[in-house]
Amino acid sequence: QLGWWSPPMRGIFPLDGFHASRSVRKSARKFHCTINTAFSEVMHACATEHADGNWIDQHFIEAYTELHTLGHAHSVEVWNSNNELVGGVYGVRINNFFAGESMFHRETDASKVALTFLIDVMNLDGMKLFDTQWLTEHLETLGAIEIPRETYCELLAEAIAD
Repeated sequence: QLGWWSPPMRGIFPLDGFHASRSVRKSARKFHCTINTAFSEVMHACATEHADGNWIDQHFIEAYTELHTLGHAHSVEVWNSNNELVGGVYGVRINNFFAGESMFHRETDASKVALTFLIDVMNLDGMKLFDTQWLTEHLETLGAIEIPRETYCELLAEAIAD
C-alpha cells in the first residue's frame, strides 16, 4: 500500500504560464525525448542517481510498474546523441491531472528538458494540473509555485473530473 502526502502547502507547476529558459531550450537541441519507452529505467535511475531518491524501493517500483502496465503511470525519457538515457521524469496521470513523482539527470539540463517536454505535451493535451507535491528551491527555479491545500484540492477535483 502506497501513502499519499497532503501537506498544508502544495507544490505545482502552473501550466498556463510555464516558459523554459532560453538556455534550456538551447540545450534541448542536443537531446531527443520519448514517452513511455523506458519507464522502468527512468524509475531505477531516479532511485539511484540522487540521494533523495531512496524512498523509491523495490516495492515502490513494482507498484508503479503495475500502474504503468495499467496505463496510469507515465515517463518522459531524454536521450543523448549516443542514444543513452540521460534524463527523465515519471508520475501518474488521472484525466487532466499529472502527479510528478521524481526526475533525474546524468547530463546537464537533461531533467529540465524532460520537464519542459512534459509540460509542452500536457499543454497540447489540454491538461490542467501538474502536482510536484512540495516546493523545493530547485523546482522553484524552474517555475513551480506553492498553493494552499484547499486551493489544491479544488484544482485537483476539477482536473480529475474531466
